[in-house]
Amino acid sequence: MNIQAVEPAEDGYHYQVMRRAIELIDAADRDGAQLTLEALARQMDMSPAHFQRLFSAWVGVSPKRYQQYLALGHARTLLRDRFTTLETAHSLGLSGTGRLHDLFLRWEAMSPGEFARKGEGLTIFWGWFESPFGPALVMGTEKGICGLGFAAENGAEEAMSDLVGRWPHATFVEDATMLRPWVLEAFGAERTELSRAPLFLIGAPFQIKVWEALLQIPSGQVTTYSEIANSIGSPRAVRAVGTAVGRNPVSWLIPCHRALRKSGGLGGYHWGLPVKRALLAYETARAEA
Repeated sequence: MNIQAVEPAEDGYHYQVMRRAIELIDAADRDGAQLTLEALARQMDMSPAHFQRLFSAWVGVSPKRYQQYLALGHARTLLRDRFTTLETAHSLGLSGTGRLHDLFLRWEAMSPGEFARKGEGLTIFWGWFESPFGPALVMGTEKGICGLGFAAENGAEEAMSDLVGRWPHATFVEDATMLRPWVLEAFGAERTELSRAPLFLIGAPFQIKVWEALLQIPSGQVTTYSEIANSIGSPRAVRAVGTAVGRNPVSWLIPCHRALRKSGGLGGYHWGLPVKRALLAYETARAEA
């Protein structure tokens, strides 16, 4: 498996450090304690100064502040302080305030008939890339990115099988070079008008309505599954909305990680809950920094 590095090249290393930090912070939370910078750095086999520099460079905040973002109760805090009413967000154009939404304003949905053919006649290019959240499998057609999954928790083979299985009749061609300009834009490594990355959504009509609603959630904000159901005119379809959120094929860019339970619980995440927590903490830190 060839992993193509997306600059900065240390992003994958940062995620592994952060993943270990989550486990340590969770253990401390269960004991009703909070780790000091020195104690956390020591358990990470780093000096406090190096640990502080690493996290400050990655998310723009101190490890102490970042630890608060990773805490198990952070989702409830987000829901209280950063809740997005999607109807208001849409009417005010708030979705355009987030960097990712600025980058991915161009998107196109496959027709119901095309979706029913499960990718028949479609060529999908794929490649592995390093991301701030570990190895990422990216897929795209000539129209734009259609798949993005993370392998840090579930493994590369499962990520590949998952995305390929969504469009079983498509022709898959490995071509990281073709996808690379879009991926660099997706993870913020490059800023050029010529390489603005489009999305090509391949899903059933109901799924696409849900994914479109997810695109209205600004970076650093969250909403609930029931709010999404209301916004698409199906207030009783909360469970179906949850299923559609879980089937989102373009993680991070279509921000399903910003959907929480009404109780403030994280809910599920297709690529592993540690990744969801990392995504939320990363965005919150960037927004507040």
